[in-house]
Amino acid sequence: MNHGDHGGHDMPMPMGPKCSMNMLWNTQIEDTCIVFRSWHISTTSAFVFSCVVIAGLGVFYEYLRVAQRNLDLRIAATLSAQGKGKAAAAAHSHGSVSGRDSPEIDSEEAGLLTGTLVKKTNVGTPLPFTARVARASLYGAQVFLSFFLMLVFMTYNAYLILATVVGAAIGHFIFSAHMDIDAVLSGGGDNKGMACH
Repeated sequence: MNHGDHGGHDMPMPMGPKCSMNMLWNTQIEDTCIVFRSWHISTTSAFVFSCVVIAGLGVFYEYLRVAQRNLDLRIAATLSAQGKGKAAAAAHSHGSVSGRDSPEIDSEEAGLLTGTLVKKTNVGTPLPFTARVARASLYGAQVFLSFFLMLVFMTYNAYLILATVVGAAIGHFIFSAHMDIDAVLSGGGDNKGMACH
């Protein structure tokens, strides 16, 4: 008696949802997976909802960019106000001619006078720890979201790509209603789009 032979009684194994992986431009709706296997699209309504979510992420990305810019402006204004107070106090107590919170001969001049090359390594104003944490957190969120949206793009699905672009455009329309004309004309305007980071 051969128990290994089931005599043609092949029982098909139940197949779960399968993610379709396309490396070419496509407009597939069902069996599309977005970034994760668990984000599996099985109906048209789920696909439309997913497109709305992706457009929302594009809007949120633009919000994060503006939030970063506004945070930087608040930090700069706070540090500038604190710096003016410290510079005035230092000029009053040290008798500084220039009013700077540093010796009269700065490091570049000292290098010229002594014949040694002095290299400046840190440019700008040192930031307090909390400001650095806030800026780094916003930057990290932007990088994560930009790479996530890049992965959505890499589905090569025309509808998902369109949802990403429409979301970014709506976000730009909502959150970039003002322009610093002087900064743009001087070449210092924020022209960074939805790049990877």
